Amino acid sequence: MDHDRTVVAVNKWVKSATVVSAAVVVLVVAAIVWVRRDSGSEGNETAKAVSFGPIGAGASPDPSKDAWTGTWATAMQDGRGKGFQRETVRQVIRASIGGDAVRVKLSNQFGKEPLTVSAVHLAKHVGEGKVDPSTNGRVTFGGKDSVTIKAGGTAVSDPVAFRLPAGGDLAISAYVPQRVGSVTQHESANRDNYAAPGDQTTKDSMSGGRSFYNYSFLAGVDVQNPASEGAVVALGASITDGYDSTWNDYRSWSDLLARRLNDGGRAVGVLNAGISGNSLLQNGVGQSGLNRLQRDVLGQAGVKWVIVADLGINDLGGADASTGGRLVTGLRQLIQRSHDADVKVLCTTLAPYAGSESWSKVGESGRKVFNTFVRSKGSGCDAVVDFDAATRDPADPSRWNSRFDQGDHLHPNNAGMEALATAIDLKPFA
Repeated sequence: MDHDRTVVAVNKWVKSATVVSAAVVVLVVAAIVWVRRDSGSEGNETAKAVSFGPIGAGASPDPSKDAWTGTWATAMQDGRGKGFQRETVRQVIRASIGGDAVRVKLSNQFGKEPLTVSAVHLAKHVGEGKVDPSTNGRVTFGGKDSVTIKAGGTAVSDPVAFRLPAGGDLAISAYVPQRVGSVTQHESANRDNYAAPGDQTTKDSMSGGRSFYNYSFLAGVDVQNPASEGAVVALGASITDGYDSTWNDYRSWSDLLARRLNDGGRAVGVLNAGISGNSLLQNGVGQSGLNRLQRDVLGQAGVKWVIVADLGINDLGGADASTGGRLVTGLRQLIQRSHDADVKVLCTTLAPYAGSESWSKVGESGRKVFNTFVRSKGSGCDAVVDFDAATRDPADPSRWNSRFDQGDHLHPNNAGMEALATAIDLKPFA
């Protein structure tokens, strides 16, 4: 997110021979106003005075800025998430791109019964489930405080005039007034989320609460930002999902990529569509990468790029001699469908996994076939990210470099996540 700083200073210098001899110069600063602005606040005078939270009483998003960009998303995978009953559900996300209007996407994609959600509020998360109450913003759906989402459906909120900075931690609190036995979820949030009895959506600290560890019915958050360059979706499995990276610390490679882009002054949303255990070709833990491509990638707001990451590793776990070729065919299909939607594809090579429980000689052969295709000029990839070269052991290229190995010889530690994020050239995001 780009920031301009506007400094308005009125300086009055008071001089006299007597005063100069006594004090030399007296500087009276009549007014200094520092305003921190995101690029999305142009033309909105109220927004200039707000760094995080609602933009003034009666403010509404500019209807001329109708383009949205995803700032956060997660992949919904099943309806087995623990249900709620007359509870407030407070879930926390980190924004990858800022804006001056926000909308929230809720999902009952895999639910078997209607889901009713009411009293939804946004607020700045200050830690351990607590929010800054001065930043509370009310969310409506079709002008109403409550929405009922049919089984298999989704709901998108009305736009909220709300200042959300890039890198800001946003809490979305919602009251579930009726019992729901199970909910559509993303199984691993890699952070704490919170639930508490009754409607405590506007409270800074909820009482009688508990923690839970998935994302329940919260599918995405979009922003309006006229300086947005678009969004990139990370499509992958457990490595992309941030498996076993530091809890509550946003250390997945996609989070680190978002920081790199933001530090470089880029306004690019980064959305994580990783599912631990997911495959490119076959349904299992979540729908396959090919089957969920439309919903989790091509249907995202402002998407311009997709990084196809570690999906094939789980296909190789049960590999036969044809798996490498079938992965290549699947990737070709994914590339073509993405190009048909005007989305560019950054293909990654598959990182090594020898020493893990799922490794086999047949699987290793398939990995080499896939990586050779990705690196070839005729792959159709718009860019290549060599995760294999970035993480392998120089002495044994079928294994992780020990500096980056989490210990199971399949997943990276925090240093490994850094290595993956650093391997991504930012030039294709143009």
